Amino acid sequence: MGNETNKKLKAIIERRNATLILGAFNAITAMQIEDAGFEAVYLTGAGITNAQLGLPDLGFITLDNLVDTVNSVREVCTLPVIVDVDTGFGNEVNVYRTIRCLERAEANGVQIEDQEFPKKCGHFEKKRVVPVNEAVNKIKAAADSRNDENFCIIARTDSRAIHGFNSAIDRAGAFVEAGADIIFIESPLTKEEISNIPKLICAPNMINIVYGGKTPELEKKELEECGYSIVLYANALLQASILSSFETLNYIKKFGCLKGYEDRLINFDQRQKILNKNFFDDLEEKYSSKSEK
Repeated sequence: MGNETNKKLKAIIERRNATLILGAFNAITAMQIEDAGFEAVYLTGAGITNAQLGLPDLGFITLDNLVDTVNSVREVCTLPVIVDVDTGFGNEVNVYRTIRCLERAEANGVQIEDQEFPKKCGHFEKKRVVPVNEAVNKIKAAADSRNDENFCIIARTDSRAIHGFNSAIDRAGAFVEAGADIIFIESPLTKEEISNIPKLICAPNMINIVYGGKTPELEKKELEECGYSIVLYANALLQASILSSFETLNYIKKFGCLKGYEDRLINFDQRQKILNKNFFDDLEEKYSSKSEK
């Protein structure tokens, strides 16, 4: 699946039509994204950290966490998969190995950022970025390590929040020269900045829309007119899931049952359909060693 799916992701990026990509934090959310008709999945580092570890997005996940998640997603999802690798789990040599591991797991691209370790969520305060030459060398290592040239390297810079907009643009240009396929400037603060990014960077661009975050939310049509390749909603599903869980817990605690709340829940049969249970029932029937007497 790897090389052909890499080409699909590359084609999505090259269209530059503000393709909507949703963030998944486990296998079932990746399945739902595919069932809903989206074209690719983004495995969110924040989402995996929050949902699987119960921790804030402060650099707690490991490469093993990501590889395990990619393996489970790839088992049930055929879409191109982009993986958030934070800062790459170390220096340039570590980045090289990170890409090799994820490519073997049949990821189709990675997003790597220029923050110091331990990183912080892009919409948190007090972030720090590494010197530009270190960030550039990590992008070079990522590009050099891939076996397939269509494996996508997304270079993210958090410099906007620290050194200003022009610094972020300068870093983005250096990342393109280092081999990045697409640029992600995190947390632009105004509509003007959002509009100017694709004009100033000679490469495809991605923007991340976070409900409650620092970046103004523009509609897909506006972002397509600006020239963005990807519009990322990295944690919309996670935010919706947490809210729904709170509402369900509070309802059961208040009323002691689910009566009157059923329309907020997926029913049992629908749940099994999403999880493709019939396929495994058929396998069991096919290979069963029991014979009727």
